[in-house]
Amino acid sequence: MISIIQSGSKGNCTIVNDIVAIDMGVSFKKLSPYYKELQLVLLTHIHGDHFNKSTIKRLALDRPTLRFMCGAWLVCDLVELGVSVYNIDIFNFDTWNDYGTFKINAFELFHNVENCGYKIQINDWKMIYATDTSEIKTDAKDYDLYLIESNYEDEEMQARIEQKIMDGIDYIYEYKAMENHLSKRKADDFIYQNIGMNGIYIYMHEHVESEV
Repeated sequence: MISIIQSGSKGNCTIVNDIVAIDMGVSFKKLSPYYKELQLVLLTHIHGDHFNKSTIKRLALDRPTLRFMCGAWLVCDLVELGVSVYNIDIFNFDTWNDYGTFKINAFELFHNVENCGYKIQINDWKMIYATDTSEIKTDAKDYDLYLIESNYEDEEMQARIEQKIMDGIDYIYEYKAMENHLSKRKADDFIYQNIGMNGIYIYMHEHVESEV
C-alpha cells in the first residue's frame, strides 16, 4: 500500500495505495512507474526536496486532469508551473476532505517556511505523514501507519555542538537542524502517545550532514 520513493534532503515522495502522492520532490524518472495511476498529489512546502518544479511541470503537461492539494502558500507556484487553478484544492487545516474512496486531512507543521502534514483515511485504514517540523501539534490515536520525521538524535547533536565549540567552529547547521526538524526522541514521544497494538511506524527524513 505504501511506496516510499525517497525520503531525506535529496528528495521526498511517498505513494499511498497507488493513487495518492505525498510530496513531489523527486525526479520524473523516479516517479515514472507511478504517475499514470495517481489521482491526487499532496504538497507540503516549497523546499526543492519536497517541491521539484521540473517534475511538477511535467505532471501538469502529461496529466492535465490530475488534482493537487496544498496550502494557499503554494498556489501561485503551481499555477506558474502550468497546473490549472481548477485542479488545485486549497485545504483548511484540520478539516477532512472527501475524495470518495479516500479522505484527506491537513494539519499545521512548524518549519522555516509554511508547511503541513497529512492524515489519510482509506476505508477503515488510517495513516499520518509529518516531516520537516520542530513539533507535531495534532493527535492520531490508533492509526495504522505513522510516517514521522526522525531527523537526529539529541545526544549526538549535542555532542557535535560541544565538539565544534571546542574546535572554534560555527555550529549553525546543528542549530538549524534542531530548530526546524523533529528529533528521534520527539518522534518516539508522538508515536508512543498515539500508536495502538497493531500500528506500524517508519522513521522519515533521517539526518544527513547537508540537511538543514
